[in-house]
Amino acid sequence: MRVRELEIGRAARHRLGWRTSGRTDMTMQITRSAPQILMQEMGLNDAAIEQRKKLVGFEPGDLARIATLRDLITQHAESHVAAFFSHLSGVEEARPLLASRAILDRARQLKRQHLLAMVGGDYGSRYVEERLEIGLLYAKAGLEARVFLGAFHALLKQVGVTVMKQSEGQPVEGFENFMSLKKIAFFDIALIVDILVFERERLIRQQQEAIRELSTPVLQIRERLLLLPIIGIIDTYRARMVTDSLLHAIRANRAKVVVMDVTGVVTIDSKVANHLLQTVTAAGLMGAVVIVTGLSSDVAQSLVALGIELSKLNTIGDLQGGVEEAERILGYRVTRSDAGAAPASGAV
Repeated sequence: MRVRELEIGRAARHRLGWRTSGRTDMTMQITRSAPQILMQEMGLNDAAIEQRKKLVGFEPGDLARIATLRDLITQHAESHVAAFFSHLSGVEEARPLLASRAILDRARQLKRQHLLAMVGGDYGSRYVEERLEIGLLYAKAGLEARVFLGAFHALLKQVGVTVMKQSEGQPVEGFENFMSLKKIAFFDIALIVDILVFERERLIRQQQEAIRELSTPVLQIRERLLLLPIIGIIDTYRARMVTDSLLHAIRANRAKVVVMDVTGVVTIDSKVANHLLQTVTAAGLMGAVVIVTGLSSDVAQSLVALGIELSKLNTIGDLQGGVEEAERILGYRVTRSDAGAAPASGAV
């Protein structure tokens, strides 16, 4: 399972354009195309960006108020960035981000650029793309949204103190200027949190897909002969997965016979039983015969008690018998050789 997770991670990094240095994943760099790909996946077009600014109450008048803070924020940029990372240094959950010197240096660089861009006055697609880059970096380092929010609050607090000190003679004006900047800050927070959640959900979906693939394997044991072993509890969702996997495998392998072994199935309810019967019917429409093997006494009694129509099922007691019957249907004949020689198998 661990190998499969690593394969998933490599596939996701390749799709998003992440590169590795050859030593460890923590020194990966995000290529220029990664934020652009993510923008498309998240639907962040010009209309969506404008809607996001509208949701935080950003108005044309905010641009002028933010412009008055540009020199002040630029002058104190280093101390504000330091506040962000100082907060993270005291949080255990932020250790993966801080442990790698390469990622930490890149994160500091991007955070400084972020702070300067916040007072730059241009909040279009390029601005969003830069926020996605830093969000991807946090996601790659495993930084959780709640940890990021705490650190960003520390940064905003430091900025607010700086602005209010500078505006001691005009506190109301200083407060209004800071509130305009805070709208952009909340615009950024929403973007970065969305990225962290989006990437976490992506990983979960990929892991679930890997589990589903492992839970419904379709194996080719001979030319045009497939084996579908089913183990564990079958619910309606997994029954659908079995159907999809089997029908795709029949088509891909041009299968004529399928042995569906349910030896490891503890119980089957009426919905699942009917779904499996539909699977057998669908396989027949594709030209394949399905042989069901390994029905336990409990499952057989349950199916009879449920009144399930079983006349369409071709059943054999055990897996060995099912494979032998499948070989007979395909025209294979197994013969015993002379004593001391290896058994041979041939096609008629």
